[in-house]
Amino acid sequence: MEQEKVTAYEVPPVRRAIAVLKYIGAGNTCANISKSAKELGINRTTLIRLLHTLREERMIEERDENTGFRLGLGLIGLATESMNGRDVIQIGRPRLAALAEKTGLSAHLGVLDGHDVVYLVRESPNAQLVSNVRQGTRLPAHATTMGRILLAHLPEAEVRALYEGEPMPGFSAKTATSFEALTAQIAADRAAGIAWSAANFEEGIGSCACAVFDHRGRPVAAINVSGPDRIFRQGDEARERIGDAVKATARDISERLGHAPD
Repeated sequence: MEQEKVTAYEVPPVRRAIAVLKYIGAGNTCANISKSAKELGINRTTLIRLLHTLREERMIEERDENTGFRLGLGLIGLATESMNGRDVIQIGRPRLAALAEKTGLSAHLGVLDGHDVVYLVRESPNAQLVSNVRQGTRLPAHATTMGRILLAHLPEAEVRALYEGEPMPGFSAKTATSFEALTAQIAADRAAGIAWSAANFEEGIGSCACAVFDHRGRPVAAINVSGPDRIFRQGDEARERIGDAVKATARDISERLGHAPD
């Protein structure tokens, strides 16, 4: 793992502990201490002490049958408290629940984090579940409706800095895998005010997403609904009704955040 430059105001032990948490959060278990220490660029004994401390503080917990570690309930609890403190979460959650019941589809709220969209809220209707994503799920922004609609409202220079010359994996024949294809796609999303997908990311699953804006007009989050891809295809009678419901919910959340549309 590449070492980051340490400034005079940083505390190296804290940085190392955070690096371990991120490492485990990315799916690494630290079952092989020597291998993990090498990948993290820290001393083996230091790693053992960090793991012990993080476990005592419930930031991590042991996996079954001594197969390493995973993030613990203590850390998840802190993250939940942080998310619950966000205005967009508090305002969005009940409205997403209503949207899920109205459409009969899973409804989500997420934010952009680099190349990913992070799902912060998931609400499902009292019907067959159609979404496998969970709170905390990270998915590639270029390939998902929430990611695309958030990218659509970023300055072009920011999108270029993120993607120009960078690999963009394809998940279906419809996924934009070049910077040029992505900019064309998000330009269409921006013009429509909504991003559509009919199996663009996952076979059999469709979705549509709209951006949520704060009082300064900044895109602070996005919401979407997902379900069987057939109802998101052009020509399906349910498509317009679903799109209108998502637009109305995004507008409602935005207005409650102080956004005054032009």
